[in-house]
Formats: sequence, structure tokens, C-alpha cells
Amino acid sequence: MERADKRTPGGLRFDDQVVLVTGAGLGLGRAYALEFARRGAHVVVNDAGVERDGSGGGPEVAAAVGREIGGTALVSAEDVRDPTACDALVARALERFGRLDALVHNAGTVSFATIEDTEDTVWESTMAVHAGAAFRLCRAAWPVFRRQAYGRIVLTVSGVALSVERAVDDLAAYSAGKGAQFGLMNALAVAGAPDGILVNAISPVAATRMSRDSAPPAEHVAPVVAFLASRECRHSGTVVRVAGSRVSTGAYMSGPELDLRDEALTSERFAGLLPQLVDWRGS
Repeated sequence: MERADKRTPGGLRFDDQVVLVTGAGLGLGRAYALEFARRGAHVVVNDAGVERDGSGGGPEVAAAVGREIGGTALVSAEDVRDPTACDALVARALERFGRLDALVHNAGTVSFATIEDTEDTVWESTMAVHAGAAFRLCRAAWPVFRRQAYGRIVLTVSGVALSVERAVDDLAAYSAGKGAQFGLMNALAVAGAPDGILVNAISPVAATRMSRDSAPPAEHVAPVVAFLASRECRHSGTVVRVAGSRVSTGAYMSGPELDLRDEALTSERFAGLLPQLVDWRGS
């Protein structure tokens, strides 16, 4: 099998750097791992090999990407839903390479069900990979990044969680998990600033094993993730949406305030004010 070409031209390089990518066996994660490898990185290729609903599992998909990359890869089939796996994954990276420069949490699962039909097991599994693993991976990498006075984290959010306009009624659990990563990004962007740790998020629209609709190839997203995980990135707390050739940024926005200090706020008064408060966003 042809190995990833590390002779990629251009100034964005990861020589001597170590990047950990979760969910790196297929789709977006595979595209990210290969992009980092082409740019000179040592890549920790993590993928538990589960189906899109989180069932099953096995080491082969991660191993296949590891073979594509070659000797600069560390292959891992740890399931990051396991509370102990995230610490172990960071520890393995340090044991093999002696450092960790960037973390890309791409792993995810999806089950299409309304809130009434979402069973506890599905909820717990979904939150474990999207919210729990994101938190634990960042927590495990944080002291490493602080010692180095450098680190890059790229989390994964989704438009279905961040806007009513893109919300889907059978993705409540998935949306909650992706929304949790948005909050984590904001908190860690503030916490990491004094120590040179930048935390951003990607909101990808791409054809993956979790897709049910047609979408652009995953390779369109990889260059943006590579930049966010690089030394050249200077921004933190930013969500970047990539949908094929279309790129945009997003953030929580507050509308104009009405100062009511001279008049008591009652439920009835608020009912009259609410249209003014929401008109600014075209609602």
C-alpha cells in the first residue's frame, strides 16, 4: 500500500511534532491523519473501529491508516468512551514520542432517534464519546501542553447543535454532545491563553460513515484542521465551518440590550419586549 507522502510543499510543516487524532480510521479522521503525516508529523492514529452507532469495534481500520502512514505512526484502537482510555492514549503518545503538540478529537457516533425514542444506553454512549472523551482527552493533554508552553486542540462541533436553522429533530443526543464541545472550547480557550494553548473547533460538512445525506469529500476539511493544529495558527475560541468549497466561522452572539432600570420587569412587560430582542437575528 502506498504510504503518505511527507514531501508536501509549502510552509505549513509538522516536522518533529506529534499529533493525536481520534476517530482516525475512516472518513474525516483518516483524511486528517494523512494530511498531518504528509506535512511531516508523527501521528497517533486512534480508532476503535466501531460502527456509526457505536456498536462493534476492532483494530483494523486504525491499523490500515497506520500502514498508509508508515513508521511515523502510532496505532491505537482504544475506545475513548472508556473513562481510562484517554489518559492511556496520551501516556502512550508520550512513551513513544516523548511529546505531544496537538490533539484533534474527531471520534464520534450517531444514532438517529427522537428524544422520546432515545434510550439511556444510546444517550450515555453518545455523550461518552462526544462530551466525556473530549473533556478527558483535553484534561490528559493539558499538563503536557502547559509544561511545553505550547499546544493546539481542535474539537468537533456541528451546525445541528449550534443553530435552530440547522437543527434536526432526531439528533437530540448527538446535538447535546456536540454542543458540549462548543462550551469546552470556550472555557479552554480562556484557560489556555496564558500558556500558549489554543483551542478551536471544526464544524465539518463532509461525507463520512455517520452521514445519511450526500456531502463533499472529507479531504476538503483536512487543510483547515491542519492549520488550526499548527504553530502558524494564532486564533483561539473559533468555530470554523467547512462545507466543500464554502468556509465560514461561527460563534455565540448576543443581541442588543434593553436597559430596564427605570421600570420593573414583569412577565407581561417582557412579552412585549421579546420581539425587539430577537428581531436583530431575523427571527
